[in-house]
Amino acid sequence: MLAECIDALAIKPDGVYVDGTFGRGGHTSAMLERLGATGRLIALDKDPSAVAFAHEHIADPRFSIVHSAFSSLRTVLESRKLVGRVDGVLLDLGVSSIQLDEAERGFSFLRDGPLDMRMDTTQDLTAAKWLAQVSEAELARVLATFGEERFARRIAKAVIEARTLAPLTRTLALAEVIKTAHPRWEPGRHPATKSFQAIRMVINTELADISAVLGQAVDVLAPGGRLVVMSFHSLEDRLVKRFMREQAQGDNWPKGLPVPVSALNPKLIVIGKDYRPSAQEVAKNPRARSAILRVAEKLS
Repeated sequence: MLAECIDALAIKPDGVYVDGTFGRGGHTSAMLERLGATGRLIALDKDPSAVAFAHEHIADPRFSIVHSAFSSLRTVLESRKLVGRVDGVLLDLGVSSIQLDEAERGFSFLRDGPLDMRMDTTQDLTAAKWLAQVSEAELARVLATFGEERFARRIAKAVIEARTLAPLTRTLALAEVIKTAHPRWEPGRHPATKSFQAIRMVINTELADISAVLGQAVDVLAPGGRLVVMSFHSLEDRLVKRFMREQAQGDNWPKGLPVPVSALNPKLIVIGKDYRPSAQEVAKNPRARSAILRVAEKLS
């Protein structure tokens, strides 16, 4: 949904924009194409390899990148005196295809690699370390909450039993434990899908980062600036949808009071409903099938 994301930003040639998840620069490159000579683009990424890629492949005076989670958005922009002056913030949530495809990163249940799952490899906590110390009850909670895994308790019990026999340090070893414990799964979907997703989300504090960045994005935007968020998971989208709706409604006055809309202090207006990939795009890129794009604009 590259074109939809860029169109939703309504880029001004002389504007200031933020790409909150650089990845391998697809969105960044498309944004730079629409910016004029005086435009400015700041990218963030918590993955050091993404930052290194940006330095190697994008030599543009309008562009800069910061090694940071997007949950530090306000701090990054305060240092540049850009709070309240940003014309658009783009957030592409979740794990990148590059991270999934590199076995050594430990995100994939289809390729053998170290059980890592860190987006920011400078952080200490890997999936292997977390699984070595997590309790059965907490693991079951994580699988049920973040993976929406129906058989969370059964899988958690199997994982804890397996680690008493030998440390779980490889992706395929964990995937096999989950597969053996899982009584049934959707056709065409690996039984470890939801569990790996849940563990990844906890290791990288993904939902907490999303909750933190949304309010900051409103603060840093200029009046008329756009917040564009693409999510790939129902929990992510729920956070974004609820936030945008609440910001569009304004202050939470008791129902029935004769309060004019202007007194509610709404901060955003939601643009459209939600955008989803076309059948043609899903056919080309099956990973796009769960993408949901939401757009809002800051009110003056």
